[in-house]
Amino acid sequence: MQKKLYMGSNLKMYKTIEETVTFLKDLTALTADIDRETFELFILPSYFTFDRITKEVDRSLVKVGPQNMCWEDQGQFTGEISPRMMEELGLDFVMIGHSERRHTFGEQDEEENKKVLAGLRHGFTTLLCVGETAEQKEVGISAEILRQQIISGFHGVTADQADRVWVAYEPVWSIGVGGTPASADYAEKMHIVMRDCLIELFGEAGRTVPVLYGGSVNPGNANELIVQPHIDGLFIGRAAWDAQKFNDLIRGVIATLNWP
Repeated sequence: MQKKLYMGSNLKMYKTIEETVTFLKDLTALTADIDRETFELFILPSYFTFDRITKEVDRSLVKVGPQNMCWEDQGQFTGEISPRMMEELGLDFVMIGHSERRHTFGEQDEEENKKVLAGLRHGFTTLLCVGETAEQKEVGISAEILRQQIISGFHGVTADQADRVWVAYEPVWSIGVGGTPASADYAEKMHIVMRDCLIELFGEAGRTVPVLYGGSVNPGNANELIVQPHIDGLFIGRAAWDAQKFNDLIRGVIATLNWP
């Protein structure tokens, strides 16, 4: 049975509202012929783009959601975005625990867990990002760090909710400008660790949680990564920020998988 392929990108703080809308219109037009029953396309743009996106972009062809959100519905949280606001816009999913949230803004596992639970409570698919630092990899505790982040992040999540959680593995040492991509063998090894952890948490439901690799994914390594048995999709950075180049990368991955 052909498994579902997940491919998407976090636009971070790089595109304006107009640039984002144009990008999404171009991307959905280029990929419209790909069967969405077996292919999930998702994009995480800036908060300020969603009003335009929900009115102008074909949402049957792309899932969209925020790069972060507060765990509280309302209150004295200056500068935060409430899940109620995201729900009101009818968004599809939310990303939690991106490396930059953890390491630039100092978020801890406990905060990510509260956000995961809030996202599920408001009906979002919740994408939890996990990853080890170069120092943690050097001393050989990568597997332990990933298990800790997954167990903490999904604390209180039930097996019945497992169909609304995704995981993105982004080694901290591999993302951003100057990042070093993980080898396909190393990525597969860590994906096995994460899959085993998800099965421990959710039982059989843990076998179907999408687990994506993200970390300097590019046309040179995407095909080698996607054929690994435990990698369900790719979470791509700057290599996906041009619609035509992202479409080319998607087509290359599909050809590598030998889809009809």
